[in-house]
Amino acid sequence: MAKKSRFWPRLLVLSHALPRLIFGRRKPVNPQRILVAHHLLLGDTIMLAGLFKKLRRDYPTAKIDALVPTAWLPLFAGQPYGVRGLAYDPRAVDCQKSLISEGPYDWALVPADNRWAWIARAMGARWVTAFAGGGGGVKDWPVDEFIAWPQKPEAWGDIASRLAPGEAPEGFVVGEWPAPALPVNSPALPPKPYAVLHLGASSPHKLWLPERWLRLAESLKAAGLTVVWSGGPNEKNLAEATDPQGNFANLAGQFNLAGLWHLIAGAALLVCPDTGVAHLARLTGTPAVVLFGPGSPIVSGAGRFWQDSPFAVVWDETIECRNQNLLFERPLPWVRHCWRSVAECGQPRCMWEIDHQQVVQAIEKVTGLSLVRMQT
Repeated sequence: MAKKSRFWPRLLVLSHALPRLIFGRRKPVNPQRILVAHHLLLGDTIMLAGLFKKLRRDYPTAKIDALVPTAWLPLFAGQPYGVRGLAYDPRAVDCQKSLISEGPYDWALVPADNRWAWIARAMGARWVTAFAGGGGGVKDWPVDEFIAWPQKPEAWGDIASRLAPGEAPEGFVVGEWPAPALPVNSPALPPKPYAVLHLGASSPHKLWLPERWLRLAESLKAAGLTVVWSGGPNEKNLAEATDPQGNFANLAGQFNLAGLWHLIAGAALLVCPDTGVAHLARLTGTPAVVLFGPGSPIVSGAGRFWQDSPFAVVWDETIECRNQNLLFERPLPWVRHCWRSVAECGQPRCMWEIDHQQVVQAIEKVTGLSLVRMQT
């Protein structure tokens, strides 16, 4: 399949946005049409929940729309906090046309990369609010109001909610984000109680060692839990490599995003690397143990909004090469993570040094159970 070009979609967006850089800018007093413009990964999208809740609290009668990467759209089927998800593919001309027809908007908020301020302006946003410090230049041209980034440690979800003025939102309560419908063709869910071990992640540096996953699965089985492997559509091979004898069910790639919600919602425990599935567990209220290697458990952590989530982090904070500090292209002195390539780092100590006992202790902490048999 030929790769889609961004040229024609960009030209369409520019043709609608440029005239609006000159005419129609107006700061809203009581916005009734609000747009949240982004193209974030799954976890980062879920962590916008605090911003959505804050906007709904402060603008109860407003129509609030959010651009959503097409793959994540099923999560917005129930319109959480009354927010309507609009499918967004930056490479599809028809998608840009459809979005442009949705405008105009009184106010647009751009929570991450300021390049998406252009589609917001093309959709008729009269006022655009975004974060400062993104390098300036063309990406910032459509922005009317810049919000400073925090200079002290803070979770991304709490940072994003700073885009809207006013007090921070109340913490998340399970059920506020409606569950999508379970697809009729989804596989049967495992017998309860079961644990989901999600092996995949967006980077090879986030993958835990196969033999440690297998030992953990055997320990959970000894503790009376049914264990299933999970992963994305292209990650079935991770489970096969981890469990070549097929002792545990391999469900990798068998559930779409809506089905994965229900798989996690029914689980007694989720263990996974720092990936979008970990944040899905926050929405379902499922106890989760998350293994952090190159990522930051502060940026991706509970913060204020998710502080009541049953969520435990396993990481080694002494790893000296976790020393890069860019967050959405902004240098922040308190951020400590690593986005080096496989060529730059072929042996990710940050993940490989996480041992079985650390994970066991985190499971006991997050579930409230005493799993003594797992320690043998």
